[in-house]
Amino acid sequence: MKSLLTALQAGRLIELPDADKTKSLEYLATLIEAIPDIGVGGGIIESVLTREQAHNTGIGKGWACPHARSAHLGELVCSVGWSQKGIDYGGPDSAPVHLLVMYFVPDLQKNAYLKEISSLAKAIQTQAALQNLTGMTDLAEVRHRLLDAVNLALESMTPEVRARMIQLEEKHARIAEAGAAIPADLLRSVIPLSILCMPAGNPVVLSQDRELVEILERHAALRDDLAQQGRSEHQGIHILLRTTATFQPDRVLYECLAFRPEKK
Repeated sequence: MKSLLTALQAGRLIELPDADKTKSLEYLATLIEAIPDIGVGGGIIESVLTREQAHNTGIGKGWACPHARSAHLGELVCSVGWSQKGIDYGGPDSAPVHLLVMYFVPDLQKNAYLKEISSLAKAIQTQAALQNLTGMTDLAEVRHRLLDAVNLALESMTPEVRARMIQLEEKHARIAEAGAAIPADLLRSVIPLSILCMPAGNPVVLSQDRELVEILERHAALRDDLAQQGRSEHQGIHILLRTTATFQPDRVLYECLAFRPEKK
């Protein structure tokens, strides 16, 4: 379940602010489309909804795994949404869905997708913690349950992957302390951006949105927030850390997603 692990590491686990099925799918599709190197300009939600009409992707026990196929090259990726209330999904057991794992499947990754979905289904069937989803009360608990499930599934894999797992658990334990859910209006405006931090001077924000750059480069706590919490908020803009890369001399590049309310 490597792509699920990557999604957790990149911050693509969210609390769904709406119990409506179509809107929840739209939120998850938006997260995938916001990945800078995904290679598509849109159309994921249309593909997901078309497949959903032909075949419901609820797999039972409170889970659903919608997906979109694509002719684009690239990696298998996913985004994950949690609904505490539960979503009327119309699945085979008629139970509300609490966890949605949406996959974006390039044609060359079909086998990887089938392997991953098979591993996930096996984990759901064999791990009691993944079956009783109604008792979860916050996103931190959801994250830890998923990490435990991925950990068990990856036990037969390389020591390097297991080490990555441990690092991810430590990072998300810190981030969870900040952990409020992202409001619905923010999810409708997702902007990818890069933030370069150097020992001297203010962070340099790289984005196509000029106004966003000007606002965030005046945010004095931006550097410390990303380093310590993995997220930040300024003037109603929420910044969520996806990945970090360190360069010499002492330069850190943060790849982030910004969530900004729609202008009225």
